[in-house]
Amino acid sequence: MTERKIRNMEEFAAVSGISRPTVSKYFQDPDSVRSTTRKRIEAALERYDFRPNIFAMNQNRKLTKIVGVVVPYLADPFFAEIARKIERRCIDAGFWPILFSAHGEQRLENAILDSLRVLKPAGVLLAPLGRVSDRVAIERFCTDVPTVLFDSNIEGVGKVFVGSDNTDFVTQSVEYLVRTGSSPVFFEMRNPANPNANKRRLAYIANMERMGLEPHIVKIEGEGWDFERIGYEGGLKAIREKAFPTNTVLCSNDRLAVGFLTACFEEGLSVGYGQAHAMRVMSHDDHPVSRFTCPPLTTVAHDYDAVSNKAVEVLFHMLEDADMPVTREEFLYPTKLILRKSA
Repeated sequence: MTERKIRNMEEFAAVSGISRPTVSKYFQDPDSVRSTTRKRIEAALERYDFRPNIFAMNQNRKLTKIVGVVVPYLADPFFAEIARKIERRCIDAGFWPILFSAHGEQRLENAILDSLRVLKPAGVLLAPLGRVSDRVAIERFCTDVPTVLFDSNIEGVGKVFVGSDNTDFVTQSVEYLVRTGSSPVFFEMRNPANPNANKRRLAYIANMERMGLEPHIVKIEGEGWDFERIGYEGGLKAIREKAFPTNTVLCSNDRLAVGFLTACFEEGLSVGYGQAHAMRVMSHDDHPVSRFTCPPLTTVAHDYDAVSNKAVEVLFHMLEDADMPVTREEFLYPTKLILRKSA
């Protein structure tokens, strides 16, 4: 049974009869003190109600053990999945990851960067908003704090970018759809929130022209990160207006495709491969929900492990070597075709 609550490390050191520096050393690395001392400290922890303020301890160190992880929209399954993998890598390496979501807002993204300056993290893994980001603010932050950008590439900003190859995404999807049926119509938002969407549209046009086919793009209204709703509402309107010149639809991302599949269902359009179905639907990303849509979604997948592992690995190299080359590096990972029943 614990006795009284201890307010700070000085008070804990006094009641345990061990010097303040030794107690602090234990909390940073229990194996760094003698086994007899460690047992005394652990006995005192059993006896007294004390938990050290890890963040306060970190601020007193030249290099903190905090790593900031910033994503544009945590409700997006892609960012939730990759943030989970990044967190695990940081924890395994002895760092304390702190996760922030900008909720799609430039104002909040800037405020997060300001908060991270106060926390003095060892480094930051940042997936910026992209199109609506404050480029100057991010550029300044990357200069002041060791930072690796991932997912959204702001050209020329920061030392390192790690992400998936958007051209590879679309090359795989277009080639597969053309090989197995009618040529695809590209379905996207008129004002996409993420810059990857623009790269995918350009890659679609380039691939169609390379294959001697006419590109067809259906742009739907809607802004922000509520992609499923936007895909559903835009899909209903496009279907009713007969906007698709072929029966094959290639969505810019899986979340738009989820909404579009619901629109097809409401309009009585069967989705799948073969003569029995009215539409084929395919997209990009392989979100965690994609295998559970109805029908399961054919898509092109990120290599989640490779991207998250490389981003963390490069950040740790930056922390070890402050004199990394100034020349900007980009690491783009190939993608993987995932065949399911929607196409």
